[in-house]
Amino acid sequence: MFVTFLRFAKNRTAAPKFMAAHNDWIAQGFADGVFLCVGSLQPTAGGAILAHGESRNLYDARIAADPFVVQGVVTAETYEIDPKRAVPALDFLKAAA
Repeated sequence: MFVTFLRFAKNRTAAPKFMAAHNDWIAQGFADGVFLCVGSLQPTAGGAILAHGESRNLYDARIAADPFVVQGVVTAETYEIDPKRAVPALDFLKAAA
């Protein structure tokens, strides 16, 4: 399981220009069954992604392809978590990717 923080960076003012492409990239992550939850860091600090289901190398490549990352709108910081306990609805997270 991965948690990625997308923190606004030097080029944050370009976010509106790349928002449509970023949203398409997010939609693809959900369509691929990798993204579980996406949201905003408060207050207006960037975004966060909860993901599961692919190797670290593939996930890192996915994050690197985010138009916001490519354009320097955000910097990405990913943490890999090995879940040990979860509510029953999240037991699937304990399975190997």
